[in-house]
Amino acid sequence: MAASIQVLKRRFTVEEYYKMAEAGIFSEDDRVELLDGEIVEMTPIGSSHAACVDRLTRLFGRLIGETASLRVQSPIRLSKSSEPQPDLALLKPRSDFYAQAHPGPEDVFLVVEVAETSAGIDRKVKIPLYAKAGIPEVWLVDLDEERIEVYRNPSAKGYGEVQRFRRGRSLAPQALPDMKLSVSDILG
Repeated sequence: MAASIQVLKRRFTVEEYYKMAEAGIFSEDDRVELLDGEIVEMTPIGSSHAACVDRLTRLFGRLIGETASLRVQSPIRLSKSSEPQPDLALLKPRSDFYAQAHPGPEDVFLVVEVAETSAGIDRKVKIPLYAKAGIPEVWLVDLDEERIEVYRNPSAKGYGEVQRFRRGRSLAPQALPDMKLSVSDILG
């Protein structure tokens, strides 16, 4: 009879994660993020992914004015054990631009994840973490499927509403309904 083996994992807090960075365990070039206490290596950014992030940055940049702050590939502190780095985030504007601390869930209008090869991880790991933290809306730009998935109505069990948008349609963040974007403009 085979014995079962149990692997014990050591989960980290955001504070411990930062101490590791300060101690030089990670270099500035390491692409990692803390997800539910685990240090996860981020997938490489391909040219299609980078181009989509650039398009979104330009599109949102033209529309937001003073209504929101736009952050690109910067941390959001979801909890004591999760600090992902979404591709884009629209945040409530603050005069200090969050210089004192990374934004938390209460500061977020919208998170956007762009997936060239990471859609499965985003759907199974990151989006549930965003829902549990109460992020009101997440867009997953799935470049492989050429669609945008919109997640709304967060709870500890996940998002209560999921919509899919393809070329020919437009969408806007729920908190900023005048900020309408074309799916074709986002996908390129």
